Amino acid sequence: MKNFFTSVLGTLVGLVLFSVFSVLLCVGLIGALAAIGGSKKASVEQGSYLILDLSATISDAPPPPEFRLFGGDRPANLQLRTITRSLRAAANDPRITGLLIKGDEIGASSGAGLAALKEVRAAILRFKQSGKPVKAYLTYATTKNYYLASAADDIILDPYGMIVMPGLATESMYWTGLFEKYGIGVQVTRVGKYKSYVEPFTRKDMSPENREQLQKLLDDLWGGILADVASTRHLKPAAIQGTVDREGLIRPEAARAAKLVDRLAYRDEVIDELKKATGRTGATETFKQVSLAEYSREAGDTTEPPKSDDAKPATEGKQTGKIAVVYAQGDIVDGEGEEYGEIGGTRFARELRRLRQDADVKAIVLRVNSPGGTISGSETIQREVRLAKKVKPVIVSMGSYAASGGYWISTYGDRILAEPTTITGSIGVFGMQFDVKKLANDFGLTFDGVKTGKFADAITITRPKTPEEMEVFQKMVDWGYDQFIAKVTESRGLKRAQVEEIAQGRVWSGAEAKKLGLVDELGGLDAAIRYAATRAGLGNKYRIQEFPRRKEFSEALQDALERMAPDSAHAHATGLVAQVKAKIETELKLLQSFNDPAGMYALLPMNLEIR
Repeated sequence: MKNFFTSVLGTLVGLVLFSVFSVLLCVGLIGALAAIGGSKKASVEQGSYLILDLSATISDAPPPPEFRLFGGDRPANLQLRTITRSLRAAANDPRITGLLIKGDEIGASSGAGLAALKEVRAAILRFKQSGKPVKAYLTYATTKNYYLASAADDIILDPYGMIVMPGLATESMYWTGLFEKYGIGVQVTRVGKYKSYVEPFTRKDMSPENREQLQKLLDDLWGGILADVASTRHLKPAAIQGTVDREGLIRPEAARAAKLVDRLAYRDEVIDELKKATGRTGATETFKQVSLAEYSREAGDTTEPPKSDDAKPATEGKQTGKIAVVYAQGDIVDGEGEEYGEIGGTRFARELRRLRQDADVKAIVLRVNSPGGTISGSETIQREVRLAKKVKPVIVSMGSYAASGGYWISTYGDRILAEPTTITGSIGVFGMQFDVKKLANDFGLTFDGVKTGKFADAITITRPKTPEEMEVFQKMVDWGYDQFIAKVTESRGLKRAQVEEIAQGRVWSGAEAKKLGLVDELGGLDAAIRYAATRAGLGNKYRIQEFPRRKEFSEALQDALERMAPDSAHAHATGLVAQVKAKIETELKLLQSFNDPAGMYALLPMNLEIR
């Protein structure tokens, strides 16, 4: 009897706990459904300030659906075109009084590179032309934060804040010592003296050639930042450089003295000012405001044609065709690849083929934001680009990165546009062969087998490659490099000797790439779309179709449930241990993308991260 009551009690407790969990789950799902659905438009009060939060993650392609079971304050994911279009709409919206730029950290995203930020900054400057005030409130401002904020009329820094703008830097993690210690062998084949992706596996420091190219690249990018900031702050680049070199971490008084900010004020003081500006002086509630993410839903679908400053609105309901904007964002891999963060050669080519055969699509804009990847995956995509341009214009818009395999898929575009800060070029090929013989032997493991040909086991990782096998791999890499050179020579109308000189695996800024003939024009995504419309004879009468397309509600919910994970799994790395862990995980993820059957890759220097 005692056991019976114990069993019944346990069952009742279990049912209660299950019921409580079910209720909590339902509450979480309701919140998640509302977040994913996003159908409710923001209510914009007359006289509101539009808020651009710098902590948002910016991406080229439509961001993946987010699902947080019990809410949370994770920063928003914003598409680049959502930001630029919303700022265009707000400039002409009589309900919007001004723009406030705030936040402490640009979201970590390949889309939030300098080229993407330059497009956002240009949109802020266009907003200023409406005559509406643009304010920026900063506390802990990084280079990227300040670069955007410098477009404001009134830059305000917290009295105990800081501008962390010491210049640009990049560094690599070198694995060679670790591999030597644990007996992992690496054999490399490559073409191009600047093709430095393999260096972290073969050296313990930076080669002179890599140091040369990266120094030139950073100098170009930093020079562009200084020039842009100087133009809006009415300073000379040399004066800003002097402050940066003198201060390093620029404290508030020094920032004001150097005219990098207009004034110092606490957050509550700024809020009181904005209350007065929006008609809420002395009110207990905050000033009238609407976030850019919320406003974008009211402003309408992001498929409205981008217009030049003097363009007339398109005639409503008389669009004559579609322009497809196709986002190549992430590493290029063979096969399908992951939907977010990878460009699967087979999947991406299939979409280009569909758009090529769609008579309603009059032009294709290929937006590339990729450091490259496998040769075979890149060629699969390029083949479809070449076929598509035979029947309709294919315009390439380069984002923050369009190098190596990213340039491979771009080079045959009818016109290539890049930002001055785009990282491109890196025309080179490499191969890497790993072996774990010594590591296995140290654990008492040995390998043996039989084969039917000299090279039958050449791809094994259980032993180093023989000289003859390495010769085979080198021939493959030489062939891949020759193909790369030939393709750029043909597509860009350059002499082969000229391409060989500027290739060698070297990376260039977009500004330098234009001088060298690798790029046709400097400009952003909106400029590329306008050019595609003109080339297709559409004027302003068109609609935009995006790939990857925005998910339907049911698809977004399914994806969200499949991707459901605690917020902590996605939290920004802040502590020392978390930062080291994140760095190693990033490097390992790159290694996992090595899936080319022939072992040939066209990639930027190992995880080139500029900060």
